[in-house]
Amino acid sequence: MTPGAGPRTTLPDVTKLGVAVIGAAGRMGRAVCEAVDGAADLELVARLGEDDDVAALRASGASVGVDFTVPSATEANVHALIDAGLHAVVGTTGWTDESLGRVREHLDRVNAGREQGLGVLIAPNFALSAVLAMRFAQQAARFFESAEVVELHHPDKVDAPSGTALTTARHIAAARAEAGLGPVPDATEKQVDGARGAVVDGVHVHAVRLRGLVAHEEILLGNPGEQLTIRTDSFERSSFMPGVLLAVRAVVSRPGLTFGLDQVLDLG
Repeated sequence: MTPGAGPRTTLPDVTKLGVAVIGAAGRMGRAVCEAVDGAADLELVARLGEDDDVAALRASGASVGVDFTVPSATEANVHALIDAGLHAVVGTTGWTDESLGRVREHLDRVNAGREQGLGVLIAPNFALSAVLAMRFAQQAARFFESAEVVELHHPDKVDAPSGTALTTARHIAAARAEAGLGPVPDATEKQVDGARGAVVDGVHVHAVRLRGLVAHEEILLGNPGEQLTIRTDSFERSSFMPGVLLAVRAVVSRPGLTFGLDQVLDLG
């Protein structure tokens, strides 16, 4: 565990929901610790580094573990949290259908023998503006001939495109397919490699990495003579904290796997 950051020696307040943060020394981890500390109904009972033993949380008094580590470690951390009997909230990206399936199967096995099932909530983005932008884009996609996604982040981000952009593109593609729309028009025959970005389920996604940015996304939807732009901007990491705290409070009553913060919002 990080120096001075192990489970607290005092007993947790049983009137509060005990929370452990994994990746507590990182930028997002520090922000989550501060947010939990400031919430009247939550108690931060443990702070773990990326390489610490998650199994130690079994005796920490935590009910929920929040993972903001790195894509290479997050799945193993979630399985360890489940084995330790904790619910999990995950903001680390890099999840695939296969890794989500493994978590779902693990939860099914564990919850079959429990009276109160464990829950895992994985969200590509916890900013409420980003969650709403993804939902608005999904609703609008069936009305437009063209759609592209541009995501913009700081240059220290290790994955591209972002998990938010991948999810946005997949939602757009699903809405277009349901509406019976064909491929997005694109007459490009010659290009510098990568000039048209990545293609996610038929939707082009472009990633910008620039010093000074935090987390931003533009969804561009076009028809002849008109364009709809949906944009979300997070200027500091505090923008993610209301969504993280909402997820922590919600996951304890949602057994099984939940993907996306929109699933715990009343969006109709």
